[in-house]
Amino acid sequence: MRQTWFEGWRLFILLTLILAALCVGIAGLRQFEVEGVRMVIRFTARTSLLFFCLAFSAAALARLWPNAFTRWQRRNRRYLGVTFAASHALHAAAIVAFANMDPLGFAAATSLASYIFGGIGYAFIIAMTATSFDATAAALGPRAWRALHLVGGYYLLLQFTVSFGRRVPEMPPYALFLIPLMAVFVLRMVAMASRQTPRTVEAS
Repeated sequence: MRQTWFEGWRLFILLTLILAALCVGIAGLRQFEVEGVRMVIRFTARTSLLFFCLAFSAAALARLWPNAFTRWQRRNRRYLGVTFAASHALHAAAIVAFANMDPLGFAAATSLASYIFGGIGYAFIIAMTATSFDATAAALGPRAWRALHLVGGYYLLLQFTVSFGRRVPEMPPYALFLIPLMAVFVLRMVAMASRQTPRTVEAS
């Protein structure tokens, strides 16, 4: 039973408003100039990582370590996932602002690969968000829904890993961002193995 603001769509609205306010505040620290916009890009990349990991690890954590928090996390997985999409929409808005304000700097910071793989990532985010509602999920069907969210989730996991990992040689602290990504992958593999174990035992 939902009894607090930290559940459901209210959770999504609250978190999104906080994220938007923080983005405005961060950009304002640099008088809304290019450096402020680039700070927002870095900030939203990290908040997107946070909410993605919370959403994509929810089922595994609830299975492996059931407690009040992991049950809350599992119950609100949809809303954490949509919050991730909102965070990445703010990220995209900041990227567009950067491109308009400093075309040369934007060109130097991007490549054809970033357009291709980033575009695929955003296509998955849009598709996964669009099917995060009961009506659209039902229209897609449970099998296709699961395939979309599973493939999209692992693609985004890989994209985050590459995006943060390629910065490690120049900025070693970025290796810290790889820890939650590896943890999510390991948790999902362990949870998957734990689901298959009973069938293996019965078969033997």
